[in-house]
Amino acid sequence: MCGIVGYIGNQDAKEILLAGLEKLEYRGYDSAGIAVRGEKDTDLFKVKGRIANLREAVDESVSANIGIGHTRWATHGEPSETNAHPHQSTSGRFTLVHNGVIENFEELKSEYLQDVNFVSETDTEIIVQLIEQFEKETGNALEAFRKTVSLLHGSYALAVLDRDQKDTVFVAKNKSPLLVGLGEEFNVVASDSMAMLQVTDQFVELMDEEIVLVANDRVEIQKLDGTKVERDPFVAEIDASDIEKGTYPHFMLKEIDEQPFVMRKIIQEYQDDNDQIKLDEDVRQAMADCDRVYIIAAGTSYHAGLIGKEFLEKIAQVPTEVHIASEFSYNMPLLSEKPLFVFISQSGETADLRSVLVETNKLGHPALTITNVPGSTLSRESNYTLHLHAGPEIAVASTKAYTAQMAVLAILAVDTARAKGLTLDFDPLKELAIVGNAMETLCDQKDQLEQVARDYLSTTRNCFFIGRGLDYFVGLEGALKLKEISYIQAEGFAGGELKHGTIALIEDGTPVIALATQDHVNSSIRSNVQEVVTRGANACIISPEDLYREGDAFVIPTVHPLLTPLVSVLPLQIISYYAALHRDCDVDKPRNLAKSVTVE
Repeated sequence: MCGIVGYIGNQDAKEILLAGLEKLEYRGYDSAGIAVRGEKDTDLFKVKGRIANLREAVDESVSANIGIGHTRWATHGEPSETNAHPHQSTSGRFTLVHNGVIENFEELKSEYLQDVNFVSETDTEIIVQLIEQFEKETGNALEAFRKTVSLLHGSYALAVLDRDQKDTVFVAKNKSPLLVGLGEEFNVVASDSMAMLQVTDQFVELMDEEIVLVANDRVEIQKLDGTKVERDPFVAEIDASDIEKGTYPHFMLKEIDEQPFVMRKIIQEYQDDNDQIKLDEDVRQAMADCDRVYIIAAGTSYHAGLIGKEFLEKIAQVPTEVHIASEFSYNMPLLSEKPLFVFISQSGETADLRSVLVETNKLGHPALTITNVPGSTLSRESNYTLHLHAGPEIAVASTKAYTAQMAVLAILAVDTARAKGLTLDFDPLKELAIVGNAMETLCDQKDQLEQVARDYLSTTRNCFFIGRGLDYFVGLEGALKLKEISYIQAEGFAGGELKHGTIALIEDGTPVIALATQDHVNSSIRSNVQEVVTRGANACIISPEDLYREGDAFVIPTVHPLLTPLVSVLPLQIISYYAALHRDCDVDKPRNLAKSVTVE
């Protein structure tokens, strides 16, 4: 969601901030702005829309070596130039950017700011006005900032400029991610290390309820009570070239094509010298000690979790539940005696998941995070982490992270089964290599899949996905991909549920995409297809080579039945891509969506 950048040093801040914001475009946003502190005043530039618009709005003659920037995804107040960040206090002395949501902003406004005329509709403006109010009372900007932060309830990542102190950026965080990057005679602030890889790969992670004073030659971290904190930096393990599109027209297409490589990377990282699974012994023990696994996830990761449940129960015989994070936070079920919580998140920053993790940590339950970003909040605050090794995923619609999540869950299940002494009928790493080859074959068949998109989705307003067992879960993900980027109303259903209501929506020409990859339910799902065809549906059956029947629309390579979801989802990703492309949609940055959902 919202992104923050900040710079203080010996170079022109303007271009560094704009370039940093461009690297954060993948997170999703509707407006953007920067503020730079010149010799006498703070210059503010804000626009509704894209960073390209912001570049045009910025006065090239302005020069400054300190500044902050922001991409906003609207929560309080509509997308507009007025509601865009940065926000300023009434006098213009303080300028602030903010990620997160302040839950008690109305109470703070009523108690402390009754006489202030507010410009925007945001909760953020309350923060910067409070800082100014308290500075008038104390005469000390740092103490005003500290008092303001201590009153905030909710999530926040803050960066503040003080017109009267041109050598410091004031920073604070709680629940929302924020990093400080270190350089020679400069330092930076970013909500994501990718934003500032252009200038440094050395970052210091910030913890909740910390205040940081960032100057060009020092970074001072304090707790809210003023106690100083020492913390070593880490190296961001991201290749800057990985976040470029190269010759691809869209990041999504690039990331679809990277999936075979990701499978091979996962095999490499989780294989020892004897070609056996290499897993942290602590993770292995945690799986052995638990009596039930609770998978917590959201969106695409939730769909991966549904497949993971099948892996853990069918392969490892571990009882597993899958829960939507935002529901679990407010409605925790009765837990088993020895639960293990598994959090699945591409970014490792998903706010809904972190809310659950905070509660389970209080209860003393062990937690394992499966994420694509080592050093992310969920990774740091969990007991254990399994890395996806998928590389940066920039497109909002997840593709390679989803298949990587399933692959790592399969490895976890197989390792657990072997640790329990269970006999397996397949070599998981060998089978994942076969999956990688199958993915490569499918990536080479884009022309056929583009034609499928034209045949079934070119003019439709809605589409249904059906399947049984594992195919049902893949259908849920296929429907999500299609609706995310093409805005076609798409829903996934279990084949047997059609006659319990959904079939009433079938009309002449309604596209129904059916997955028929599971032998034991093959006849059943094909019977469901006949039911919708009888009522006028335009049915598209996707089947593997060993289950193909004449008339099936598309055939995928045969892999191990349990691992078929890693392969069968690729045609759905590619079809969705072309459906969006043909409708002139913004494939990488669909409307109203964000890549990293850092607020509830």
